[in-house]
Amino acid sequence: MSYKIKTLSGYFQEYQKSIDQPEKFWGHVAENFIWKKPWDKVLSWNFEGPDIRWFENAKLNLTENIFERNLVTHGEKTAIIWEPNDPSEEERRISYNELFALTCQFSNALELQGIQKGDRVIIYMPMVPEAAIAMLACARIGAVHSVVFAGFSSTALADRINDCNAKMVITSDGNFRGNKNIEVKAVVDEALKNTNSIEKVIVYQRTNVEVTMKTGRDLWWHEVIQNESKTHVAATLDAEDLLFILYTSGSTGKPKGVVHTTAGYMVYSHYSFSNVFQYTEEDVYWCTADVGWITGHSYIVYGPLLEGATTLMFEGVPTYPHPGRFWEIVDKYQVNQFYTAPTAIRALQAYGLEPLESYSLESLKVIGSVGEPINEEAWHWYHDNIGKGKCPLVDTWWQTETGGIMISPLAGITPNKPAHASLPLPGIQPIIVDAEGNELKGNNVEGNLCIKFPWPSILRTTYGDHKRCKETYFSTYPGFYFTGDGVKRDHDGYLRILGRVDDVINVSGHRMGTAEVENAINEHPKVIESAVVGFPHNIKGQGIYAYVICDMKDKSEGELIQEIKDTVRKIIGPIAKPDAVQIVPGLPKTRSGKIMRRILRKVASKDISNLGDISTLLNPEIVSQIISGAGLE
Repeated sequence: MSYKIKTLSGYFQEYQKSIDQPEKFWGHVAENFIWKKPWDKVLSWNFEGPDIRWFENAKLNLTENIFERNLVTHGEKTAIIWEPNDPSEEERRISYNELFALTCQFSNALELQGIQKGDRVIIYMPMVPEAAIAMLACARIGAVHSVVFAGFSSTALADRINDCNAKMVITSDGNFRGNKNIEVKAVVDEALKNTNSIEKVIVYQRTNVEVTMKTGRDLWWHEVIQNESKTHVAATLDAEDLLFILYTSGSTGKPKGVVHTTAGYMVYSHYSFSNVFQYTEEDVYWCTADVGWITGHSYIVYGPLLEGATTLMFEGVPTYPHPGRFWEIVDKYQVNQFYTAPTAIRALQAYGLEPLESYSLESLKVIGSVGEPINEEAWHWYHDNIGKGKCPLVDTWWQTETGGIMISPLAGITPNKPAHASLPLPGIQPIIVDAEGNELKGNNVEGNLCIKFPWPSILRTTYGDHKRCKETYFSTYPGFYFTGDGVKRDHDGYLRILGRVDDVINVSGHRMGTAEVENAINEHPKVIESAVVGFPHNIKGQGIYAYVICDMKDKSEGELIQEIKDTVRKIIGPIAKPDAVQIVPGLPKTRSGKIMRRILRKVASKDISNLGDISTLLNPEIVSQIISGAGLE
């Protein structure tokens, strides 16, 4: 592959080319793929619309670039290793030939059930290979998939079905997760009471739990594929035809359907996977995300399979049946690249080093972090104990809307710096602006992170509501894509993500990233996890409110709170000392592990009159406990 970066000087050369001649650069990258018709123009764009088109008028099918492009050399190679929730159940290994046959069968089945190019199909499934097969089959026939994490409530599922007017749901009877057996089909049935566009439901048999099958609507997966051919001629799609919609929860209002299109997403998800992780031919790569999130789309399914990689899918959770499960899997399959979230790292860190003692982890070459800025303490724990001090740690920054990794070290090439996402990938042009939108040039500056030029996998719109896309991403700073994140560029030119801009607190005119205060709090040996928000303060403008999960052994609450305040004062200074510290049993988290800070801000502001929708939380019961602890019942 002609675009794999091998050295730091090579990175700087490629980066410069991508800035000086972006169309030539991406045209060269795109030549590595199969096209049914080449493009007339690499790029047309404006951010006013926004109106962005990559590889204009080119025709292709993404799955031909996974299968037809790789089968000759990789047919017998393992495409997907599937590790079940219960380690006593047998794993599955699916070769590229087998995956192709399964994708073709399911593509034929979808067409037989009336699914056509452009139809929206909801995928609401556990982490089984069939979830990936369903995605690939949709891409093969030109249907638009929208994967909904199979832990979302029936209300959240119905909202997404209605927003995109979906024609089909693909689901399972149930889902094993840790020691739970979740009834997935029952949630779908409940959701469909509040929708009217769904014509068919295909159900994959996973747990054998008893389900209600509605005659004429509901079909079993194994029955719809049993007579289908293992060959299928891929549909011809335009470069800008929709590939998928992925919903992100807005802090208010209905979820936003982020739209990604075919060619640009294909080119960038592969380019970023290949370069960030430095994947080589025989490697086993494992991303622990769920396919319900963008990380699962780009870095479990599409990026790795376009590379011809072996990608591992894990059905379970990091602590079941014991807190060494991740490390057991790494050793079992001799995993070379391991990509997970800071939330998981901090959760495992809390168990100490004992769960690591039985495992060598010697196969690891690259470790990665995704989902939120990783705090320094977790960075060091991960780097020293999992990477054994020798694995490069790729701290990746990107978003559902960006489609792929934007700022990250390239493994083994970019020098690591703890808690810094570091440098942009080729083709990515980040700038830092102040509140008025003026660019802050040079090093040692801090402000809001914007991108000034399109990249191939940038979102094209929010489904059915282009105005919302413009208002959310392109209106705050006209002419730029606004990420919503704060960023600091240090003396080396490395970028450090400070978290959401609405998570930056202005205390007496001093701007502070909540991540910075959290990092300081987390330095206290008794602190397990923390979340910091701003709240109205009649003298400082904003005060700092810290929610902290602690190990309460040998300490009184009052003693611990004072020590936490002293720790922050010592690490950052008196200006950052929290005005309030509440010891909590847990934090309200979405199912992707993100802390739902709007709830914490409401409690800190003593305004709990309207907390909004909390049904998509992993642990909705924690909200009342936090309210009670704050004395607001």
